Amino acid sequence: MRPTTDLRESLTLAGYYPDLVGDVLDVALAGEDVTDHLVLPETTFDRSEVRRHVTVLVLTPTRLVLAHVDDHPADSEHPSASASATTESVPLRHLHTVALTHVVPVPERHRPGTPPTEVTLALGWGAVRRIDLEPATCGDPECDADHGLTGTLAPDDLVIRVSAEAEGAGAVTAAVDFARKLSLATARVQ
Repeated sequence: MRPTTDLRESLTLAGYYPDLVGDVLDVALAGEDVTDHLVLPETTFDRSEVRRHVTVLVLTPTRLVLAHVDDHPADSEHPSASASATTESVPLRHLHTVALTHVVPVPERHRPGTPPTEVTLALGWGAVRRIDLEPATCGDPECDADHGLTGTLAPDDLVIRVSAEAEGAGAVTAAVDFARKLSLATARVQ
């Protein structure tokens, strides 16, 4: 099945190679129906270059399909600009965590139903882990012995930050809605 009309409209609205992104998603979806989606275009500035990319999350009845497309500017080895498109398909039964961090200014004034100003969606399925290390200490401020390292091993498969200031309030609401549906979908397959 080709990406749904709603997904196609979101890709077109994002304005970043919608036909290319649609084609790579079509291959990854392999005919499965689309339940929901989240399209996150982003522009970054790297020295004097402007680079665009898009991340698309697609929920199906059985999988989370991710697509990421990046620009590659022309250089001495590649005379014309290009783009690379990567997809990944994660069975919902393998998705271990759906974590959503809400950032709310002036929390004492928060009213039920008011959307956050920023969210960070972190998904974990065990493909990538991040190790944060720091020197271990013994607690004695006078001690200068080497106590080795201590650290944290954390899942780091996908982390997406969406800010109302950068992407707009609608993008934050869309990310929260997608996280809600994804969280429910993973609970149903466990």
